Amino acid sequence: MSIWSPTSWREKPILQQPTYPNQDELKKVLAELKNYPPLVFAGEARSLKEQLANVSEGKAFLLQGGDCAESFSEFHAINIRDTFKAILQMSVVMTYAGGLPVVKVGRLGGQFAKPRSADTETIDGVTLDVYRGDIINGVDFTSESRTPDPQRMIKAYNQSAATLNLLRAFASGGLADLHQVHKWTLDFAQKSEISQKFEDLAEDIGKSLKFMEACGINSKTYRTLRETDFYTSHEALLLPYEEAFTRKDSLTGDWYDTSAHMLWIGDRTRQLDGAHVEYMRGINNPIGIKAGPSMDTEDLIRLVSRLNPENEAGRLNIIVRMGADKVGDEKTGMARLIRAVEKEGMKVLWSCDPMHGNTIKSSNNFKTRPVDAILTEMKQFFQIHKAEGTFAGGVHLEMTGKNVTECIGGSFTVSEGDLSSRYHTHCDPRLNADQALELAFLIADTLKDAIK
Repeated sequence: MSIWSPTSWREKPILQQPTYPNQDELKKVLAELKNYPPLVFAGEARSLKEQLANVSEGKAFLLQGGDCAESFSEFHAINIRDTFKAILQMSVVMTYAGGLPVVKVGRLGGQFAKPRSADTETIDGVTLDVYRGDIINGVDFTSESRTPDPQRMIKAYNQSAATLNLLRAFASGGLADLHQVHKWTLDFAQKSEISQKFEDLAEDIGKSLKFMEACGINSKTYRTLRETDFYTSHEALLLPYEEAFTRKDSLTGDWYDTSAHMLWIGDRTRQLDGAHVEYMRGINNPIGIKAGPSMDTEDLIRLVSRLNPENEAGRLNIIVRMGADKVGDEKTGMARLIRAVEKEGMKVLWSCDPMHGNTIKSSNNFKTRPVDAILTEMKQFFQIHKAEGTFAGGVHLEMTGKNVTECIGGSFTVSEGDLSSRYHTHCDPRLNADQALELAFLIADTLKDAIK
């Protein structure tokens, strides 16, 4: 295998990249970014890897969630806070009812680029570059907006830095204190059946905390009651940007991508001889691979070997994205992948992305996802792992704390007719906080059964 460097990916074939018309400006921006402070630190990435190792051994559960693609226009402290609160709600449900610690990783602070099925888009006879995320171009269908602009990487960095600063404050400044659990419910969800279920659980938690305080255990003396660890992640798609934040750790001498704690490779860019696999094999962050129905078992084994040659627990997360109608299929579903990995004795974390395989077009022409299909795929994910004797380690969701109407169904019912009222996503439809909480209760009940 060739020697790795932060730039060795440039010698490999690459997909899903924009073509910048002004190469001189691109070089200038990348040179500027290389001098910017890191967004995360190598020690934080190592801590996440240790926690993910516990997940792979069945001692914890991974909750990874956040925006499909962050946007410049929706950047607001309230949006960040509400998504953080929604993830806290989900994690406390899983921990309290499921009996396992939950590792919390947000799709926040850097999830700006999206892979697309085509390079261009045609409307009314006009063909322009497809929208690839705010870090690359704009969503408006104009030539100026759709032209890739390197300066957007600077804005993405600044927004990521502000997001991370706020998330760290939330995680350690009091919002994550378990005594505040009643305040995590979002205003729009307070009338739903599922939010009432959460309030009942919060009452039980409050009683438990009072008992613990009587025993001398409180948030003043125990950090884990008043603070939480919260990590960030995004798809490592725009490799020039990722290269700019690839830094050598002064303590270990290892290379880390300091744009996020965890990075993943998408289903469209996991070619064994491709640039994305080449880049990811050299960084020491925890990394993920998206695996859909087209994933060949031999290709998966080669990928795992390439990306985790030391067979290190916590290093590699296989994020399965099959679809409710395919995840259980004997020929193309998940079980064959599990068997292949288990046969080789490979240490991986299995998590479920029940979003991407369940996207449909509604009758009124909105891209959407049925909550029932999302719940069904999640249930099958647990059932298959139970049958194979392996651990269903995590869930990977596109979700938001905003009161959106993008996914249909759920106990707080969103119909096809409701989609137009609050359809805010720039790319794929997201669960709102109420729908995500419903999924959390399902996972908690399943975890409870799994660890009996």
